[in-house]
Amino acid sequence: MSPAVGVPQHKLYESPNSRSIEIFNWFITASTNPISNASECDALQASLGLPLPEMTFGRNLLTLEHRPSGWKYSFTTDGALRNVRNGELREGDGGVKVGYADKWLQSRTGPSSTLPMPLTVQAKPYDWTYTAAYTGHEASNALSENTIASWIQADPNNLSHAIPMGELTRPDPILFYAEVPLFEDELHDNGSSNLLVRIRVMPTCIFILSRFTLRVDNVLFRTFDTRIYHSFASQPPLIIKETSGWEAPYDRVKRHLPKRDDLTPLTDPTFIAKTLTDLPTEVSQNEGANTGWRELKRNVKIGILS
Repeated sequence: MSPAVGVPQHKLYESPNSRSIEIFNWFITASTNPISNASECDALQASLGLPLPEMTFGRNLLTLEHRPSGWKYSFTTDGALRNVRNGELREGDGGVKVGYADKWLQSRTGPSSTLPMPLTVQAKPYDWTYTAAYTGHEASNALSENTIASWIQADPNNLSHAIPMGELTRPDPILFYAEVPLFEDELHDNGSSNLLVRIRVMPTCIFILSRFTLRVDNVLFRTFDTRIYHSFASQPPLIIKETSGWEAPYDRVKRHLPKRDDLTPLTDPTFIAKTLTDLPTEVSQNEGANTGWRELKRNVKIGILS
């Protein structure tokens, strides 16, 4: 099938650990690097004040810059981990309390831990699942701090305030694509927690999907998605940001396995997300897994660049 639109002028740049695209008024960079080394982990752990995930990609990032306005938006490992609850869990944090949680926490913060806290930081409780309702963050330069005065709620009756899924599923050429892992942890062999950011740039638009996926074996599954969309044709430039959180008990998701004796799909974030979103909303966004997680909802906001 032929592409639906022509290819606009653009430039690609590449270095050993980063790729960039310059298209219309945008400059986008995705940087992917190896897992942080010991000194980098020590510095980040001291800054955050909590033990790091087993696989922390501290130098990975995705940055978008709208050059006429100076507006910048980034996804970084540091930014994501600053969204992890550091301290005693509160109502709405969606804390997962299971029999091995305290032992697991002690294994990470105790004196015999293989990943001890720095001597200058007192060990303290934190969200051991690394749940991060991270939507990225603005990083505008000092000369243009107010390029988006505020994010406002999208108008559900305004089609320009919704991500056009039809456009995203067209066979348009992909001019730029990147996957940027920020962190991953196997929860002491009791599940998995990871955050991955994907971007694709097509002739008509930019689309980003940031997905946090949590599996706590025999307890629950949880997903938090951030979708960011921009149409190059929008005037003034419009950014759509859609966030959604879902969760369900482990056994409820397990019932949807294609083959009962093959648990492999339960390690696939795409399968987990599809299963959670296919469940009735009263299950995946109202009841959830009875954790009281405040992010069990869908929210769409727009920002207009000056």
